[in-house]
Amino acid sequence: MKVSQLLRQVAARFSRAKLHYGHGAHNAREEAGWLISSVLGYLLEEEVQPKDQRKIAALAARRVRERMPLAYLLKEAWLGEHAFYVDERVIVPRSFIAELLREQLRPWLQAEPKTALDLCTGSGCLAVLLALTFEKVRVDAADISAGALAVAKKNIARYELGGRVRPVRSDLFAKLKKYDLIVSNPPYVTARSMKKLPAEYRHEPALALAAGDDGLDLVRRILAQARQHLNPGGLLVCEIGGNRKALERAYPGIEFAWPETSEGAGSVFILAREQLPSASAGGGRRTSAKLSRAP
Repeated sequence: MKVSQLLRQVAARFSRAKLHYGHGAHNAREEAGWLISSVLGYLLEEEVQPKDQRKIAALAARRVRERMPLAYLLKEAWLGEHAFYVDERVIVPRSFIAELLREQLRPWLQAEPKTALDLCTGSGCLAVLLALTFEKVRVDAADISAGALAVAKKNIARYELGGRVRPVRSDLFAKLKKYDLIVSNPPYVTARSMKKLPAEYRHEPALALAAGDDGLDLVRRILAQARQHLNPGGLLVCEIGGNRKALERAYPGIEFAWPETSEGAGSVFILAREQLPSASAGGGRRTSAKLSRAP
């Protein structure tokens, strides 16, 4: 059997099974290609050995039978060109903040950050990308889940960043200091959406997904505390999925910046420290500061 034949076969099987995607692939053909290349290491017009065919068939069967994200079956997920170890202790990495780190975050910064925080780090993927993007930054990778931090430690070690990236178990900011840059991809799935999640997403830890009726439970806590944990001129970069309208209704006095991602503008917001509410301010209190990009 040629690779192209096997690709069509596995993709057709996934299509018939009506699987749900979004954990590193967008459709049956992409996921079939990912699975095959993970076993073979290439996608060329060569003969596939029987042992490899059996391995691919077994993985495809589990994918269909268990509705488990392929990333968990392979113990690997990708953000751009970087691979990360994952298992069911963490959600599968898929943050749009990774795009901003690769392409367009620097114009928002007043200076290269010396200290950074990846809040709700999960697999540690954004903490690793922060350290790879800013060569001198020291990063805290914080999460409330001990299991998630165990996974993050694997990825920190994989990229040999133990000297600059520190895993910290903390309930949001409880055990944390001040930083020049805070990034966070917190739980933001609404209660209604949690009830409708496809089987694939139910393999992910609910703790890393569920965020109350409007999906803003964790974001509210972050906004209430972030100012006290940012140095002057510091930035908060936070992902909120499809909750932009709910956020802007909840905080009419804050002028959020919405950078463009492959999803459009509205899934990630940026705020300067000076825009964030103080500990005594209410969520709707207007701030006079406005964030602008450097020329």
